[in-house]
Amino acid sequence: MFHSLTILATPSLAARGSFFEAIGGLLRDTLTLTNGEPPDTLQPLPAYDFVIIGAGTAGCVLANRLTEVENFNVLLVEAGGQEQMFMDIPVLATMLQFTDANWNYYTEPQKAGCMGMRAGRCAWPRGKVVGGSSVLHSMMHTRGNKKDYDRWAAAGNPGWDYQSVLNYFKRLENMKIPELARDKKFHSTEGEMTIQYPSWRTPLSEAFLKAGVETGGKIIDYNGEKQIGYSIIQFTMNNGTRMSASKAFLHPIKHRKNLHIVKMAHVKRILIDPWSKRAYGVEYDKYRKTYKVLATKEVILSAGAINSPQILMISGVGPKQHLTEKNITTIVDLPVGYNLQDHWALGGLTFVINTTDSIRSERVATADNIIEYFSYHTGPLSAPSGTEALAFIDTKHPNNPDGYPDLELLFVGGSLVSQPTYKNAFAISDYVYDKVYGPIENRDTWMVFPMLLLPESKGRILLKDKNPYQKPLIYANYFSDRGHDQKVILHGIRKIIQLSKTKAFQKFGSKLHDIPLPNCAHHKFNSDQYWYCAMKTLTNTIYHHCCTNKMGPSTDPESVVDPRLKVHGVTGLRVVDASIMPHVPAAHTNAPTMMIAEKAADLIKEDWNFPTKRYQR
Repeated sequence: MFHSLTILATPSLAARGSFFEAIGGLLRDTLTLTNGEPPDTLQPLPAYDFVIIGAGTAGCVLANRLTEVENFNVLLVEAGGQEQMFMDIPVLATMLQFTDANWNYYTEPQKAGCMGMRAGRCAWPRGKVVGGSSVLHSMMHTRGNKKDYDRWAAAGNPGWDYQSVLNYFKRLENMKIPELARDKKFHSTEGEMTIQYPSWRTPLSEAFLKAGVETGGKIIDYNGEKQIGYSIIQFTMNNGTRMSASKAFLHPIKHRKNLHIVKMAHVKRILIDPWSKRAYGVEYDKYRKTYKVLATKEVILSAGAINSPQILMISGVGPKQHLTEKNITTIVDLPVGYNLQDHWALGGLTFVINTTDSIRSERVATADNIIEYFSYHTGPLSAPSGTEALAFIDTKHPNNPDGYPDLELLFVGGSLVSQPTYKNAFAISDYVYDKVYGPIENRDTWMVFPMLLLPESKGRILLKDKNPYQKPLIYANYFSDRGHDQKVILHGIRKIIQLSKTKAFQKFGSKLHDIPLPNCAHHKFNSDQYWYCAMKTLTNTIYHHCCTNKMGPSTDPESVVDPRLKVHGVTGLRVVDASIMPHVPAAHTNAPTMMIAEKAADLIKEDWNFPTKRYQR
């Protein structure tokens, strides 16, 4: 490690390009993670009790919980490779989108939304690595509101109400924020997933909290009893490093003999008997060789909200008309790929300040900061991509402290100009970026994403063809509702501008950046019509794609899986990931996805007559 620090501090490193390119390249070359993660299984068995497709957030939790039963043997199949040590550095979160750990998806052009992005397509990064999207995301841990889960249960999904799922949220959690850990009703210190506040953040984050209080808000624990208010973000971190699902749930069990994992294995299809309609195995490619592995009990699909519907449809489970168009024989006709939901926001709502208190890459990229991080895991490198604080707001009932938030304000102690990777990460067109943000590239700034939490617009995943290597078509359909979604985001914009004018932010001389977007300049700047145009131009996904294999009873014509997550009409097949959500919760979806996998593991154990009580934590 000290040898690596010496290299980092040398002038020759700076000549290689930006800090993010330099440190990423160095660590990729010299600090490959060689221990901790379960090894690649070179000779898998011909059959396992359970074959899990996808070693992402859900797959890692499932593999851990199912192999608690010594009688179960489990194969975990992952398209990506092993997690690397440089992926643990929080400030590099955005840069990870430019590695081969990303599936590199883009939405199709649409009538409204993403108009300022290259070719009118929003980037939708998804994890292609052991740990999945928990390796790429910004580590924010939010559970959602109790009404989210009561709503799931009311739609015909018994056992998914808030009181039931709260136990699963607590089971996985190791809360290391002392004042929150004391609240035993809502928190636990016994789980594998460590939750911390960041050790370093800008003074602007404190201004955000003070501005919230100035305007009538409260400081809250949003993973506690109530969600309306302001808070520093709770992160899935341990000692200043990323805590991915793999590190939390796979590393501790790497020696279990009943768990095998195959990496760099691209699943081609689930093997389903067309007559009995039973899933009996999985076919995958690894290094240009095709393998078949059988599942004597179940195939569990945990490939995420984009890949899971793709794999189902290629395997013959999906909308019959669409499958027929792609020359796929339909085994079971189900609405796979519909109901696609996401959280999105106006990107680039920027405020310029007259101090040097924001996070900027050139100030992060100092030898002192690098040495501090590798010595103590503190300092600016331990800041998760600049995201620092948030607020949950109920726009319909703003004075109800126990409301149902439909808006999140996600505070960043910098902006699009703070890191060179931001422009490309959000796929913003060069023309728009240069025109609007070029003039302030060297300024200190902050921004807030006004994020829609309960969208009414829904999209769809479709196959381009039946080739499993062909990326599916993603129709986000942002702003396709009748105006609800844009009004919530507008409410957020107005609230953010109000916060910027408080004493807390005026201490930094905060001023709204007012160079208009070129295609919106015909509207008066700061008018409602201008902001409606702006949010459809710089439309930023918050990466919470879900709901494409909706959970519901068999009487629900929109559902794909039942409340025990079994695929309707197919035996031996479950889906366990964010795709089963009936509605996107008012949360960043990593925590709810872990909860889903925790509960699913209990359901599976129950169905195979293994009592779950002895596995309770």
